[in-house]
Amino acid sequence: MFDPVIAPSGTLLGLLQRGRGDGTLHALTAPRAEALAALNHCVLNDPRHDWQVENRSLYYARLYLDLNGELDAIEAHLFDPEDVLDADESRTGLALAVLGHLASYGRLDALQLLRRYAAHGVNWAWALDELALRDDDAGLRALAAPVLARFPRDAEGEAELAAAVRDAFEPRPWRLWAEDPRESIATRVRAAQETGCFDRWQRQMDSSGPRPGWSVRAVFEWAEQGVERGTPLHVPAARCLAAVAGPEDRPEIVEAARSGTEGARCTALRYLADSNDPDVLDLIDGAVATGSTPVVEAAVATYERMRSLAAVDRARGWVHRPDALGAAAGRVLACRGAAQDRDLVLAALREAVRGEGPDAPTLWTLVDGTGRLGIACAAPVLRHIYRETASSHLRGRAARALAATDPSFAAGFAIECLWDCEETTREIAARHAETGDNRVVERLRRLAADPAEEDEVQTAVRSRFGPDAPAV
Repeated sequence: MFDPVIAPSGTLLGLLQRGRGDGTLHALTAPRAEALAALNHCVLNDPRHDWQVENRSLYYARLYLDLNGELDAIEAHLFDPEDVLDADESRTGLALAVLGHLASYGRLDALQLLRRYAAHGVNWAWALDELALRDDDAGLRALAAPVLARFPRDAEGEAELAAAVRDAFEPRPWRLWAEDPRESIATRVRAAQETGCFDRWQRQMDSSGPRPGWSVRAVFEWAEQGVERGTPLHVPAARCLAAVAGPEDRPEIVEAARSGTEGARCTALRYLADSNDPDVLDLIDGAVATGSTPVVEAAVATYERMRSLAAVDRARGWVHRPDALGAAAGRVLACRGAAQDRDLVLAALREAVRGEGPDAPTLWTLVDGTGRLGIACAAPVLRHIYRETASSHLRGRAARALAATDPSFAAGFAIECLWDCEETTREIAARHAETGDNRVVERLRRLAADPAEEDEVQTAVRSRFGPDAPAV
């Protein structure tokens, strides 16, 4: 899947793609046809950089309800001939999730569309998971025959069926079908369930990982085998090393961290950092200077995990470096620095935005640290990140940092955050948004009554209406 093209943040499409609360507020005042066109574009062309983490489905479903939007565009997308050619679930996953939420709000057309796609679409398993949460028993039983017909009655087909049952995210349909009065369906599903359980047990028994009695050298060799297979194993290998290494093995481990093979070097660095070895910081410095790219990445990640005062003190010297270790030092100070480090963290934040833009991965930690340290003069940078980032998670972190640093947050961004796509951001808004704006009170009451809203958000809303809460 290609990275999505995100429209400018000042446009309706750009706001909706980002999942910002202002996207909903602007859509409700825009011409309905324009708003629906932008909404459909987002649902049919998933705008998330990480669709497995970021939330959009409830946000878009609520907007369909507010606009009384038709589902013709979603139907055409799901049953387009491309559905057969492109089996990647990211093509249809967002649309199916939106339909799921609409079905939970009582949209019968969404429920029927999910049933039809579960019977005939390529990404049927996702649709079935959505139905498992919303459909009644009769609706699910009607899907048993068309779903099972996808799997031929030969050895390969039965193996695929067993894998589908074993890996199902929502087991309810399969459990229901295992008790189906039609013997041909129940017998086949029960056999698939038994096979899946056996496969899971067999995978657990067939582990080829470390064994008791391994030596330090054997652990290093196992880590190197992972490198050769393209599967880094230095993290579990370091845990194994902690179980087998003794004080007498330290010279060998230190030498591996200094000049060993890629797998051994990454493993040794991780182990020495976890055990707070006095030489590990110098070894990390050397690995960044002389190691291959995987070694540098492992050394930087290892350093960021360290909690010692020595690591924080070293960060104050390293933060000015123009390399990966310098960037990591800024993140260490953001996480574990003290008030004296505010200027260093602010400088790292500004440099990251200036050099890598508002979506730089390093910003996640720096933004959190800015809020933790209460760096008030960082508010303009945080507002820029909030407006421009395409990551709804990073925007939520920026909102949390603004709540701690920007006195204008409660009367500004906090209000639009009540409509944000991320529940954690809505929770922040529910705790901070000023109620002088009539939209705030109305929105808080709607969130409190919405059965699809997350418990944490509703708890935050109730705290604003409780007997000890300020007047709303």
